[in-house]
Amino acid sequence: MKVKIYSGDITEANADAIVNAANNHLWMGSGVAGAIKRKGGQIVEDEAVAQGPVEVGEAVATTAGDLPHTNVIHAAGMGQDLRTSEELVYQSTLSSLNLAEKLGLKSIAFPAIGTGVGGLSIADCARAMYRALDEFVPDARAVTEVHFVIFSETDAEEFKKVFGE
Repeated sequence: MKVKIYSGDITEANADAIVNAANNHLWMGSGVAGAIKRKGGQIVEDEAVAQGPVEVGEAVATTAGDLPHTNVIHAAGMGQDLRTSEELVYQSTLSSLNLAEKLGLKSIAFPAIGTGVGGLSIADCARAMYRALDEFVPDARAVTEVHFVIFSETDAEEFKKVFGE
């Protein structure tokens, strides 16, 4: 498994799918979701909302609209209260990885789920996502590359510390 951690705009990641840090009703507001909706178009949100609501921790896939990706995977890392936890980030990350595998995708790019409006610290997010990836890797067949596209360089460095890079 190739793992890449870097700062940048997730909508520009070179991956088959990008992950939206979603709420369980799958409507797209600000932050990562807003950026994906602006660049991908209303179709991304319409397809997501049509599949919701889902349980917090689950993930669904949509087309990517005008984005250069095959899919957007919507990871429901929080409920309508817009709060999350390490456990919910772990669950939504693992659900996203498993969905990418089921779809036969080779690469997937994640943002730092739950660190915006969800209020989770970067370190807690990184630990949860590392744990999910660690659990996923032994059974991965299709997915061979996972990107963590973190908005700021400082936060990307924190991710690298947690991942032991």
